[in-house]
Amino acid sequence: MTVTRLPEDRPSSGPAPRRSMRARAAIVTERGPDGRTVLVTMRSDPPLTLRRTAPGQVRLVSTAAGPLGGDDLALDIEVGPGSELDVRSIASTLVLPGSGESLMTVTARVGAGASLRFAPEPTVLAAGCRHRMAVRLALAGDARVFWREEIVFGRYGEQPGRCHCRFDAVADGGPLLRQEFVVGDPAIDTSPAVYGDARCVGSLLVTGRAPESVIGDGWAVLPLAGPGTLVSALARDTVELRQRLECGESHLAAP
Repeated sequence: MTVTRLPEDRPSSGPAPRRSMRARAAIVTERGPDGRTVLVTMRSDPPLTLRRTAPGQVRLVSTAAGPLGGDDLALDIEVGPGSELDVRSIASTLVLPGSGESLMTVTARVGAGASLRFAPEPTVLAAGCRHRMAVRLALAGDARVFWREEIVFGRYGEQPGRCHCRFDAVADGGPLLRQEFVVGDPAIDTSPAVYGDARCVGSLLVTGRAPESVIGDGWAVLPLAGPGTLVSALARDTVELRQRLECGESHLAAP
């Protein structure tokens, strides 16, 4: 006897693979007539979902897994003259492997007399991911910025995926900070001259100059040629990393 298998009787091959995502989110602020900050634009594009939590405060909520390999995500921020904006995230960002390289681009412009605080929770590089992070920051000469980045080398007990990070900041049209580094290259990750036994790396860019360079236990403060100071830190975990960045930050107000 011959049995014919109908299409609906065929074994399932599992869920269809997730398609790569392209998302563009944006925040624009301006100073209102009463001097308060007004959010004139707050455009979400999942998985980049924005939530207003207070005047001049926005939280980034991830409404889908990722970024995954192949995703192209971008956040555009414009802080109008005299206004203030505080951008944070609800939770850490977990970068997962997928088809190809994922990309996260943040572009920010901060106008005259404006203030931007950008301090998301850490980015975690899951094993097998291939990720690229790019920041493009443009400041007016008297703008104020607090910009923190923290990267974790994989989830607990796993090796990190690969990530290439690039940070470009200009102030009044002139270069303020050009910085890039790679995580996930074994020759670099295990080098005592680069990361050593650290599992996290972080940096903090703050406008205003520190009085001098300072080196502490796992952290360093570097006054930049322009109107800013860079704090860099390495640590074994996220708690220690945050403490070390804050320790470096405390030296910015030193006499």
